[in-house]
Amino acid sequence: MKKNAVRIKDIAAKANVSVGTVDRVLHNRGRVAEDVRQKVLLMMKELEYEPNMIARTLGSNRTYQLAALLPDHTLDPYWQAPWNGIEKAARELKQYGVDIVVYSYNLTQVDSFRTQAEAATQAHPDGVLIAPLFYRESLAFFEQWHKQGIPYVLFNTYISELQSLSYIGQDSYQSGFLAGKLVQFGHSQPGTFLIAHIAEDIANSVHITQKERGFRDYFAQLPPAPSEAEPAYKILSIDLPHPAEPSFARQLNRLLDEEQTQLKGIFVSTSKAYEIAPYLQAYRREDVRLVGYDLLEKNIHFLNEGVIDFLINQNPKKQGYRGIYALADLLIFKKEVLPLKYLPLDIITKENLQYYL
Repeated sequence: MKKNAVRIKDIAAKANVSVGTVDRVLHNRGRVAEDVRQKVLLMMKELEYEPNMIARTLGSNRTYQLAALLPDHTLDPYWQAPWNGIEKAARELKQYGVDIVVYSYNLTQVDSFRTQAEAATQAHPDGVLIAPLFYRESLAFFEQWHKQGIPYVLFNTYISELQSLSYIGQDSYQSGFLAGKLVQFGHSQPGTFLIAHIAEDIANSVHITQKERGFRDYFAQLPPAPSEAEPAYKILSIDLPHPAEPSFARQLNRLLDEEQTQLKGIFVSTSKAYEIAPYLQAYRREDVRLVGYDLLEKNIHFLNEGVIDFLINQNPKKQGYRGIYALADLLIFKKEVLPLKYLPLDIITKENLQYYL
């Protein structure tokens, strides 16, 4: 008999007891003689019976409140996708008594993060999904949730030393390594390659530093040019302010003027490659390879224009969606949750873009 076809009455017949007795053993309620209980458990094991957790959940009155802590998508378009993923999961899990409250914070204001994280904690949720972009400020909340027995799932940023239930997202180091390969692809001559961070607190952003380390390590492992006294590839890193600030244009223009023909490629460590693209157009630098992240509308525009050469898709919608389901699998469906769930490193070009849209 296949295990997915086993019913309670099959166990009762095999154990020569009533259906009610099996039900009491299964739900650990009511009085059952110990020898009878052991006999029922043995028959369940022999028949490889698995309880229908979905049906059991639907029949219960238990509700679960989950908190999702992520940046405000109205202030940064990247976060619209994980927001959509969370909403999709919320619709699907509503029938199981799941209620998801989103606590959105301003990505540029650490006090906004603290306030929202504190509000989520005070609500005493059954689980938390969080994009821990403010690393230092997040640590106290992680410790508090751990003490309170609140499981939490990370997405977007992986912090290895934490006791999180799971991480859903990309391997930041490997994505940076891949970006190095993409930006250098086809360039055999010496030149300069730029890592551009836009409006990021680098010292407090683990995923950004991991991307830069992977990028630099790619070039470090390349064989040296036999006839060159210095490395064939010069790696620069620039921390640019918010694009609305005048110093953004000044710094970028100065760099493009100074490097001129030496500049071979630019890697933008976030989803804001579209902020760099107009400057390459203005300088007519079609020879400079531009690599960034994510299928934002503006990035897609410059990909189709041939200004952005490659986009690495971080699957942000899937991160939000699967992050919520990791909590549901633990709390509702009693499934094993993998501590690490890396999503694929999808390389998007103008030629294969349509298949990802």
